[in-house]
Amino acid sequence: MKGRKILIILAAVCVLPLLASYAMYFFWRPDSTVNYGQLLSPRPLPSETLTAVDGKSFAFSAVKGRWTLVLADGAACDAKCEELLYFIRQVRKAQGEHQDRIERVWLLTDGAQPKPELLSAIEGMHVVRAAGSATLAAFATDPAHPRAIHLVDPLGQVMMRYPDDPDPKKMIKDFQRLMKYSRLG
Repeated sequence: MKGRKILIILAAVCVLPLLASYAMYFFWRPDSTVNYGQLLSPRPLPSETLTAVDGKSFAFSAVKGRWTLVLADGAACDAKCEELLYFIRQVRKAQGEHQDRIERVWLLTDGAQPKPELLSAIEGMHVVRAAGSATLAAFATDPAHPRAIHLVDPLGQVMMRYPDDPDPKKMIKDFQRLMKYSRLG
């Protein structure tokens, strides 16, 4: 009888944590998260080839394996657009030794040519024409949020969206967490 009690106790010690983990996974969701950006259901990017402003071809497969910040906006970039491009640059630079793990892409939603002084200010960013492409549809935002910075993970999936008027300090904290805990990219 004593051996049977010990066996039951051992089985309970092994099985109860497993049952508790399943119960927490399926029945309990935390009310808040620590990330600033809005998590999206991951959706893969189409594998189409786009044309960069400099005339070269560009595909997101070229930046696969890196975290990628993407802004879809017109080439007639107003002050808000310029501010978002600046934020993207600063978020990347703030990562220090990990900045090589982050790429930046500006998807042009029209056929206009960006100002040369703006292109020189965002040196190193991929500036790509995407008007009417399936790639642009992957970054479609709801009408309430026409301009949002999106994050593409190293596997090539759109997985996060930042608000129209982002707080760069909070974005930097998000990326610091990503760079610390992610082995991808």
